[in-house]
Amino acid sequence: MTPLRIGIVGARFAAELHAVNYRPLRGARAELTAVCARTRVEAEAFAARHAIPRVLTDYRELVDSPDVDVVDICSTTDTHHEIAVAAARAGKHVIVEKPLTGCFADASEPREAMLAAALRNADAVLGAVAEAGVTLCYAEDFVYAPPLAKLRRLLEASGGAVLELRAEESHSGSHAAYSRRWRTSGGGSLLRMGSHPIGAVLHVKHHEGRLRDGRPIRARAVLAETAQLTKLPWVADRRPAMVTAWEDVEDWATAIITFEDGTKATVHANDITLGGVRNVVTAYLTNGVIHANINPNTALAVYAPDAAVWGGEYITEKVETTAGWQFPSPEEDWMRGYPQELEDFVDAIREGREPLSGAALAREVVEVVYAGYLSAVTGRRVELARA
Repeated sequence: MTPLRIGIVGARFAAELHAVNYRPLRGARAELTAVCARTRVEAEAFAARHAIPRVLTDYRELVDSPDVDVVDICSTTDTHHEIAVAAARAGKHVIVEKPLTGCFADASEPREAMLAAALRNADAVLGAVAEAGVTLCYAEDFVYAPPLAKLRRLLEASGGAVLELRAEESHSGSHAAYSRRWRTSGGGSLLRMGSHPIGAVLHVKHHEGRLRDGRPIRARAVLAETAQLTKLPWVADRRPAMVTAWEDVEDWATAIITFEDGTKATVHANDITLGGVRNVVTAYLTNGVIHANINPNTALAVYAPDAAVWGGEYITEKVETTAGWQFPSPEEDWMRGYPQELEDFVDAIREGREPLSGAALAREVVEVVYAGYLSAVTGRRVELARA
């Protein structure tokens, strides 16, 4: 078996997650052959940590490299579609971190134009992939998280139908500079974090539809609200403990999604939640309730009167302090689905099949998010174009 040769674009948070979780696959199934970052210093440090032989600073060199079969895109969101299209045209399979793409413009741009631009970017990727006959893998880890995998199995076993889904990703804010402005991030919490729970609820309804009558149940309409809660005039003098450096993007969002079968999903995504990352999906069935709690995972609980007690031992993502009661996940990456995701991607490419999280989900997430932005500005429900 010849291993797939993978080149990673990016050398920060998402790239680190991917590189670490390729480790069980390295050898017979996959090999990391190149990394590309904006600076050589950053790329070289990443390559040294993960035993990657080739270091580049121009993604075009990585895409054109004869020793790369798969381009794994972990760069900032504004570069995703450009790199993905280039990779597909070079005959390379594509793994792209969530979200697939967006609209990277001034925040004053009309939301109708943003929705159209975001979908053009998404369709450019899907078109390039289809034309080249390569596989697009959409890195939505919620789809692969063991709690969500169990939710799928329980849904199948129950014989029931989903009436409502409620999902959330929230924490106290990203410290990445690019996330603060629309032109580089494509939006705020609804896109950056909301793409996770939106992807999860869309996936569950796709899965249910295939079980029921052989086709996915898709989103039909979106009603949303967004806000900059940390910019409220009375907040600043209270020294908030969350990130407040947002420029023209929202730090709070909620969306109600209506599906083709009339059922609903409610999604929350915000940067104002203290205490670490909150990743949850709950399915309300005709004959049961399934609560998938990805983070915080309560398998392990610890207490310390002082943050110094645990030294340098990792506790959990985004927690503001390690003092007090904490819930360190024994295997956080596994609980969030990262190794399972990459294993499916490698196998899907090798076997010439669609991954569990692929092109259709990637595009629909973009559509729902930007319909949400349009809804939030107009104050009305946005109907999605459906054939």
